[in-house]
Amino acid sequence: MKILAGNGNPELAQAIAAYLDMNLTKASVRRFADEEIFVEVNENVRGEDVFVVQPTAAPANDNLMELLICIDALRRASARRITAVIPYFGYARQDRKSGSRTPISAKLVANLITVAGADRVLSVDLHAGQIQGFFDIPTDNLFAAPVMAADIEARLGKRELTVVSPDVGGVVRARALAKRLGNAPLAIVDKRRERAGESEVMNIIGDVDGRMCVLVDDIVDSAGTLCNAAAALMEAGAAGVTAYVTHGVLSGGAVARVEGSLLTELVITDSIASVAAVKAAGKIRLITIAPLLAEAMRRTSEESSVSSLFD
Repeated sequence: MKILAGNGNPELAQAIAAYLDMNLTKASVRRFADEEIFVEVNENVRGEDVFVVQPTAAPANDNLMELLICIDALRRASARRITAVIPYFGYARQDRKSGSRTPISAKLVANLITVAGADRVLSVDLHAGQIQGFFDIPTDNLFAAPVMAADIEARLGKRELTVVSPDVGGVVRARALAKRLGNAPLAIVDKRRERAGESEVMNIIGDVDGRMCVLVDDIVDSAGTLCNAAAALMEAGAAGVTAYVTHGVLSGGAVARVEGSLLTELVITDSIASVAAVKAAGKIRLITIAPLLAEAMRRTSEESSVSSLFD
């Protein structure tokens, strides 16, 4: 078993290697003067089971192209099996046609990864479960819920918790986390716009009065939905609102929006490499999924069950 790190999140790759008591595979991933990407594997990988750790977050196109070239380099170096470990799967929100003449980019990306030579894929909290079906190779979608639940129990303890989905589409994810927290009560923020041109009205489905609310989602991008949901929950009488989100995209003014919101804290995983503004933010905290990914990679290499990680 060998681990190769791309430039998308080298800190996460190093943490995975440290957990497994391994060294990262020696490789050179660099750019020429014209911005073309060049990859050279600097040690023998012939007949090896190799895992390439590379999230395809911003800059999404650069990181995706780097992943594809890494896979191709390993295939041409006669690696026995290549697993693309993609903690954050870019383009996942383009999982269906949104108009009559629009692409399904998530399917295109799945095709590219397969054609490049990957034998299997490991990802975390895919935005849409059906993306697994876009691949013609085995694809494991890991869940960050166990990591989140452990952190919630350590931080919030026995307080009266209600798990909240910020929209109707995230109910399944919220219910899974609530189950891990001793079947905690569930609430939903239902956004409705009665007429065109009117602002959205947020209705809370469920009892949140006097309770500590835990908002849960897979991606925080602009942070508008989370911050608005936190305001609606506090207005409904919540004692406090903490958000747990797997992928901290946090683009544009998201960090400032979180800092100025009614959220007590936003907890994100290290699936995406954090920029300086995120690390310096007072209300944003990181938890690691390195042990989760490392265990899944170990079990994949040993041909043992990955799903039992979530039993």
